Amino acid sequence: GGTAVAVQADTCLAALGSDTGGSVRQPAAFCGVIGLKPTYSRISRYGLIAYASSFDQIGPVTRSVEDAALLLEIMAGADEYDSTASRREVPAYSESLTLDRKLRIGYISDTIDSPGLQPEVKEAMLSTIESLREEGHVVESCDFHYLNYMVPTYYILTTAEASSNLARYDGVRYGYRTPNPVDLNSLYKRTRTEGFGPEVLRRIILGTFVLSADYYDAYYTKAQQVRRVIKEKTEELLQRFDCLILPSTPTTAFRLGENTKDKDPLAMYLADIFTVQASLAGVPAISFPAGVDKDGMPIGLQIIGRAFQESEMLAFARQVLETNNVKQ
Repeated sequence: GGTAVAVQADTCLAALGSDTGGSVRQPAAFCGVIGLKPTYSRISRYGLIAYASSFDQIGPVTRSVEDAALLLEIMAGADEYDSTASRREVPAYSESLTLDRKLRIGYISDTIDSPGLQPEVKEAMLSTIESLREEGHVVESCDFHYLNYMVPTYYILTTAEASSNLARYDGVRYGYRTPNPVDLNSLYKRTRTEGFGPEVLRRIILGTFVLSADYYDAYYTKAQQVRRVIKEKTEELLQRFDCLILPSTPTTAFRLGENTKDKDPLAMYLADIFTVQASLAGVPAISFPAGVDKDGMPIGLQIIGRAFQESEMLAFARQVLETNNVKQ
């Protein structure tokens, strides 16, 4: 969140974040700035502390689509230090920000009808849909029956990967090391207790649980199967539509102390319900500002594009902002 705040407060021109399930897009939505998650593998992850390796992706937070396109253009490409980084040619994103055709756009009806959706967010979504139709785009409702499965699937898989990735931070070679340990066991125990916060510890414990022999097939294997279905169904939608549009978050930013992970972890996790689809499918997504609520808090909407088609997605996001007359 601090990254998006820094950009919004004009203490920097742009910043980078790591988006696993929305950690670039959600803060950007809360702060009224641009948050871009590229296609998985579009930007090298070399140098990033791995949380969930099959989800993590570096993304820029900026005040304009133009800045996001320029940063993506600079960072994208192959990297000998990251075998997952794509070797696809990097387009000139910053020079391709004019949309030269009308698009066929889908919106998932369940996202608008979600009971947890704040009324002002729903109004911003419906208003944007109407504006796009007036601009000549084809905007149609579509069904996606896996909305309620996405958050559980995401948290099972990411916590499992995190429990493995973060095991290296035991005080022996990487990261924090507790001072004056009594023996090896106390080194491990105290280092991890002192070095990880309560939410990280909660996720490591959950990940270790779902990977345990008794529960591996019941949770982890099934979650991988559901992820494959979500990816396939998302790709089917993106064959039918040029892109999808949906809210970035169900609500605007919480007040300090509300819905914290310590008080109600489940409520906090459900705030990711609209951002995890792109992460599970590995496709690009961008959050952009779409007005404010009655308290003046920014509302964010999101565009999901086809894999490695960031150019068109960025151009469309820029046009939506211009159509809605949203100041960047």
